[in-house]
Order: sequence, then structure tokens, then C-alpha cells
Amino acid sequence: MANLVDSTSTSPTKRAVALDALRGFAILTMVLSGVIPRKILPAWMYHAQIPPPDHVFNPNLPGLTWVDLVFPLFLFSMGAAIPLALSRRLAKGLSIKKIILSILKRGFLLGSFAIFLQHIRPFTINQNPSPQTWRLAILGFIVLFLMFVRLPKSWSLRLRNFLTIGAWVMGILLLYKLGDPDGTGFSLEQSDIILVILTNIAIFSSIIWLFTRHNPWLRIGVLGLLLALDLSANADGWIASVWSISPAPWIFRFDYLKYLFIGIPGTIVGDLIASWLQSTQADDALERRQKINPPYVPPREEGIGQKDEEAFPSTLEGESFVKNNWTTTKFIGIIGLMLLIVVTLLIGLQSRLVWQTTILTLLLCLSGFILFSKPVSSVEKLLNMLYRWGVYWLTLGLLFEPYQGGIKKDEATISYFFTTTGMAIFILILLIIIIDVFKRKSSLQLLIDNGMNPMIAYVAFANVLWPILVLSRWNDQINQMTSTPVAGFLRGVVYTLIIAGFVSLFTRLKLFLRT
Repeated sequence: MANLVDSTSTSPTKRAVALDALRGFAILTMVLSGVIPRKILPAWMYHAQIPPPDHVFNPNLPGLTWVDLVFPLFLFSMGAAIPLALSRRLAKGLSIKKIILSILKRGFLLGSFAIFLQHIRPFTINQNPSPQTWRLAILGFIVLFLMFVRLPKSWSLRLRNFLTIGAWVMGILLLYKLGDPDGTGFSLEQSDIILVILTNIAIFSSIIWLFTRHNPWLRIGVLGLLLALDLSANADGWIASVWSISPAPWIFRFDYLKYLFIGIPGTIVGDLIASWLQSTQADDALERRQKINPPYVPPREEGIGQKDEEAFPSTLEGESFVKNNWTTTKFIGIIGLMLLIVVTLLIGLQSRLVWQTTILTLLLCLSGFILFSKPVSSVEKLLNMLYRWGVYWLTLGLLFEPYQGGIKKDEATISYFFTTTGMAIFILILLIIIIDVFKRKSSLQLLIDNGMNPMIAYVAFANVLWPILVLSRWNDQINQMTSTPVAGFLRGVVYTLIIAGFVSLFTRLKLFLRT
């Protein structure tokens, strides 16, 4: 943990591409989970508490499916990005006051996004959508895009301000025009709950990191206090009374803070990644310098001994960059282990083979320490530290599994938070190896592009692709042609890939939504 004490002394300029890929994987699987057909697929293809064929919510049904995993993955990646973003601002010399204002500004944008988006969804506009409804949904996307897009700096400031202000004015007018489907008019209570939770966690995780950035153990202490509050809020007493009060329930509730159990561990991983990026920047600079000015190596004379050879190192003393010590086979083994642990958890916890899954998972985790042993290079040390944290959070989650009636997404249990945090770290390890060790960034570029621009993916199906399919009269035909389970799933995959390509285009045009 010592390498986390002052990760803001310098700021990494390189981008954490694997973190983008994790965020992209989370948002695209979120899209997929929303477009796969209902009723006809197995239970593990839906939220564990909304099983087929009726999809009636059952709060007493424990389990964990891949659909339950996607939101924690996104939340975790958001938390991990906080140290990277804020450390850059600190490195630029911004005051704490200005950084807090920027955090609140981000919260305002995310909260506004949540409210506006919910009002422009087709079935919010009209519970029985007409052609006009679908056209309004597309218009809503265009207005939302202009409201939140970061326009190119090559455009004049006057034009950028004109477009942004004009879009906000149009957006406000559109909200009041659309109102609620029951005719009561615009309501702040009408918002996207996922984005509202993200708003709360983005603000509180950022502020907590800002004031504990030099002392990560204090951040762990905050988690302990939060755990005490969360447990006491479920019992009679003054804490439960306070927990139920909110000055603005449409945007903040104390209950949302329990998602900090994912956000705060994410910031700890973000600190590790920031330290690693700083070290790789130094290594890259040193490697370039040595290529330009290679160190002098005396000629090897006949009969030179081993001791003499060691007196003349092949690189300058104190200026050597360390290559990976682990073999390719070991890295592949780590990828296999990460996948095996994640799949074991998904199958075992959903099948309710809890003690068997716990024992098998812990045995796999213990065996994994052999693969992660003797790290030498900076990336090996990073993976070693990530693995240790992943095992810790996962073990904590599995030990909490019997509590609160088993792991559940809603109401989210303590086991759910910590178990999915460990799984998120293991998936991140897998992505780091593929991208930063095996240098296969191009094969994951679609995930990376979507991870850099996730909010477009979050909006695009309901407000772009779906309206186009309905207005073109293709929607019903496609549904009839893909009514079987396999064909229905493939339809969802194709829709998701179309959304992914759509988002990738915006990313490559450098048009990002500011949220």
C-alpha cells in the first residue's frame, strides 16, 4: 500500500486503456441485457430476481447472473477512473475548491442527464407509442446530444456556446412539453435510477478520494463507518430515522451511498493504476533515451571472467528498465484462472451451490498466488497487487453471502457489493494482460471506443435504433423471424454490435458526451 501514499505527486499522461475496455464491456453487456428477448431464454440470461417466463420481481430470490454483474462493473470502472482524472487536475495546480466545484459540476451534468433521458424515452413519452412518439424520441436524442457533447475546440467559442445554450433551452422546453405519461407534467422524480445512483457515487467517491488521497487506509476506514451505518439503518433507532430523510429525494438518498462499497474499492485500484502509469511513462522515456544514446559497453577481451563482466553492465547504473519476468504461458494461465473464477461464481451462486462454490473459489484463489508470485516488472507488480485486492474483496463478499438471505442485486446485499468488486478486478486483470502485455489493443478497440463514450451507448438503442426499426416497419418483421431462443439471442447480439459501431464512430470523430 506504500506505493499509493502519494500518487498525485505527478500525474500520468498515458490513458488507462484497459479501464476503458472494462467500461466498454460493461456498457455493451448492459445494452445486450436490455435488448435480448424476454420469456424465451434461460433464467441465467436475466436478472436473478426477475426470472422467466413471467419476469415478476421476487425480492426473496437470491442468485447472481452475468446481467447482475454489468452495473457493478460500470460502477467499479467509474470509481477507478476518479484518481486518474483528479490527479491530473491536481498536477495542473488547481485548488481543492476548484476541484470540488468541478466534481459538483459533473454531478449536475449526470443528474440532469438522468432526468432528461427518462423523459425522452419512448414509453415515457407515451405508454402506447405512435409514430409521432418514436420521432420525438429521436428528436430527444439529438437535443440531448447537443446539450452534453464536448464540441471540437477548433470551432469558434461563440458557435460552441450558441449551440450548447440553444440545446439546453430546447431541452427544457421539450421536457415541459412532454411531461409525464399520466399527464401531470414535468417531474424531477421522473429520472433514470441507474444514472441517479451513478451521480451520487461519482460525487461522494471523488470527494472521499480527494481528502484521503495520501492515506488509502483512511479510505478503508470510511468503508467501515459506512458498513456500520448501512447495518444500523436496517434496525430501529435514530440512524434509521436519519437514513430515511433527504433534502432532495429526487436526486439524493442516503441509501444510494451503499454503492460506495464498489466505488471506494474502485478508487484504490485507480491509485494502483495511476502509480503504474507513472512508472511506465518513466520506463518509456528511458527506453527512448537509451535508443538515441546507447550506453558505452567496453569490448569483451579474451579470458574475461564473470566478475569482470559484471563490472560493465549493459545499461547505465540506475537507468535500467525491467522486462517481464513471467512467461507467456504464465500470463495465459492467469487469463484462464480469471475466467474460471468468474464463471465458477456465476454458475455456482446462481445454482445456489453456495458452500461448494465458496470452497472451490477460495482454492482457485489460493492456487493463483503461485501464478502471481515473484513479480519483477511494473506490470507484474501491478497485477500482483490487483490480484491480492481482488481476492480480499471476493473473500469478504463470499463470507457475507449467507447474510441477508443470500446474494441479491435488489435490495442489494453486502455480499453483492464485495463479490462483484472482486470479479471486476479479475476481469480488469484479464484486460490488462491482453492490452498491455500481449499488445492486442486493436482486438479490443470496439470495447475501448465504447468505454470512452459510454453514455451514447446507454441512450442509442431506445432513442435511435429502436425508433428507426419501428418507423421503417422492420421491427415486427425481425421479431417474427427471430422468435426462437437462439435466433432471439443473436438478434440481441446484432443490435448490440450496431450500437457499438455507432458509438465507435462518435468516439473516432472525438465527439464525447460530458457526463
